[in-house]
Amino acid sequence: MMEEKKALRKHIAQLKGSMKSSDLSVASGQLFAHVEQLPLFQEAHTVLCYYSLPDEVQTHDFVERWKERKRILLPVVKGADLELRCYTGRQDLKLGAYHIEEPTGELFTDYASVDLVLVPGVSFDATGARLGRGKGYYDRLLPKLSSYNIGVCYDFQVSPQVPCEPFDRRMDAVVTESGWLYVRP
Repeated sequence: MMEEKKALRKHIAQLKGSMKSSDLSVASGQLFAHVEQLPLFQEAHTVLCYYSLPDEVQTHDFVERWKERKRILLPVVKGADLELRCYTGRQDLKLGAYHIEEPTGELFTDYASVDLVLVPGVSFDATGARLGRGKGYYDRLLPKLSSYNIGVCYDFQVSPQVPCEPFDRRMDAVVTESGWLYVRP
């Protein structure tokens, strides 16, 4: 199983490397247009997102656009876990683990109030299975929440089948720039 995951991560990394950043920017905008039309998003008060790395679906504009209308949370890497902090603006970000810009805002511990989570991943499939980077951060965080979890990825990150182990968390929905790949029945 580990070898399958490793091979899939390598394959997706090669595909990402062949993409132009301008194309990824356009695709990210299209993807978030789908998210913003979702009634669950429109009704959500507290949304956990992530502050994207260059090879992930680009979230910076989305986070900035919604920070005044919703409580936007971003994760901060603390050892083997993620803690959540309120996003207050770009001026309150600092470089953290893995060169991820992380918020310095207020620590957020009211997990029950998180309505929606936008989850990055290396690859997803049409059953909601997710392949992350291999550290298990989201696999440990998501069981603490009672949120609706949406995997976000580009079309080229969709795989016919993502290798899954019992601890791997499935998504409630998966969206790409082309639309909804999977929505839990």
